[in-house]
Amino acid sequence: MTASTPEIRVSGLHKSFGDNQVLRGIDLEVGQGEVVCVIGPSGSGKSTLLRCVNLLEEPTGGQVFVGGTELTDPDVDIDAVRRRIGMVFQQFNLFPHLTVTENLTLPQRRVLRRGKAEAARTAAENLRRVGLAEKADAYPSSLSGGQQQRVAIARALAMGPEVMLFDEPTSALDPELVGDVLAVMRMLADEGMTMMVVTHEMTFAREVADRVVFMDGGVIVEDGTPGQVIGSPRHERTRHFLSRLLDPAMADVEEETSDQVGGSS
Repeated sequence: MTASTPEIRVSGLHKSFGDNQVLRGIDLEVGQGEVVCVIGPSGSGKSTLLRCVNLLEEPTGGQVFVGGTELTDPDVDIDAVRRRIGMVFQQFNLFPHLTVTENLTLPQRRVLRRGKAEAARTAAENLRRVGLAEKADAYPSSLSGGQQQRVAIARALAMGPEVMLFDEPTSALDPELVGDVLAVMRMLADEGMTMMVVTHEMTFAREVADRVVFMDGGVIVEDGTPGQVIGSPRHERTRHFLSRLLDPAMADVEEETSDQVGGSS
């Protein structure tokens, strides 16, 4: 599955915000067609890593390559490289005054210079892929959160990316809406899309990821198959994180204890 040249390569990546060092020398490769899920506690640097991959955040040091092209080269045509990278955020970022189809055609026409008819055909094709063909003329306000996120995925796919980056794509959704979004992501994985996914959805990571990366404190603590990292973690930090995430009873007990302490004060 993994090509000789990685689709994504991060080497010695550092990122600081003032005195706050968020990434501390990240080395990571993602092969063509590979699905890598990045997990870890809040503040571990997961989203910053993802945003550095397409230079939404400028690294403080290190190199980022996508498809063999160095994004951190000062002379690179960053807009040309970004056209090969689709990104889906926690929030949907749809234009509320535009229909679903218009949300998909606008970036195609402005960035890729596609004609109106071609952009509309591509929009319709990708709405079918995410199961929302019947919502082509709807406005975002009439859609559920899960439907809006699927429209956001379709919009990214309409640009013809070689790589898809997902930053907690289900974290803003009600639990009953998560499944449809994850189903679309499973479909993309089955189709061979190269994907980096920051997520807390452990079932998805177990079943779909080729590799799972656990981050904490701005470094990669573990990197391996889902069976290795989730099923049999080597490091105490990973075990502690997963025990809290995978054992709701423990979280409930901690929350109840906190409430009792707060009530007695």
